[in-house]
Amino acid sequence: MTTLDPADMDWLAALLMDAGVEEIMPRFRNLGDGDVQQKTSAADLVTEADVNAERMITKALLERFPESIVIGEEAVADNPGLLDGWSRTDRLAFVIDPIDGTFNFASGVAAFGVMLSVVKDGETIAGIIHDPVGQDWIMAEKGGGAILRRLDGRESALRVAEPAGAVNRMIGSASWQLMPEPERSMVARNQGQCLGSVAYRCAAQEYRLVCSGHIHFVLYHKLMPWDHLAGTLLTEEAGGHVRRLDGSRYLPEHLGGGVLAATDPDSWNMVREALWRA
Repeated sequence: MTTLDPADMDWLAALLMDAGVEEIMPRFRNLGDGDVQQKTSAADLVTEADVNAERMITKALLERFPESIVIGEEAVADNPGLLDGWSRTDRLAFVIDPIDGTFNFASGVAAFGVMLSVVKDGETIAGIIHDPVGQDWIMAEKGGGAILRRLDGRESALRVAEPAGAVNRMIGSASWQLMPEPERSMVARNQGQCLGSVAYRCAAQEYRLVCSGHIHFVLYHKLMPWDHLAGTLLTEEAGGHVRRLDGSRYLPEHLGGGVLAATDPDSWNMVREALWRA
């Protein structure tokens, strides 16, 4: 199978919820000493919940879509070669972040999410972010708009905020922690020009805020596909404007160049100029 049918989005949403119910929430605030490991740093963690949820989701995807490719964050951590050329295929590719916001999850903070995107022919065609705590989803298929789906089945359209008109009237999230100097200090300092800022350490929840019209922009330096493909598609389908920091389109193949998502092109340009002002 090389495309999605109307029932597949419902099935994918249910799969993410099942992973939350069976593998994630039973371990939330219930992790043992050996259940949390460092990857690249003390802020880059993996837990038994990440590993088991990804394993469960991957198995179910390959059973339903046996000709597909599955790219999971933890699988790539074990075998980075999985990223070689993965997006340039006409087969469906599913990209999974089993727990986005693992630092929060491991710390007992209820700001994390399960993220899944679907890629075909180098384009993101669908994205879902599931909140296992709130038990709801934000979802989009390319060209179909973005929605919030509640547990009882009610749905409502997502829409980015109205343009604020000036940076000092904007609330946003700028993830500068992984930037090299002097960019790191410059962006961190210049974010003070904004009306307000949020820093959830969780792209799943930060993209939710911008898609729902609660903040005006999100900025990230590190581009791993599981962190951003679902959220950027959702932002665009909610009416927002997404580009890499050089102004080019963000595509699944990109692993660098940063990404900025804002309410509209004018706001994107204002934020890009303000945060990089010397």
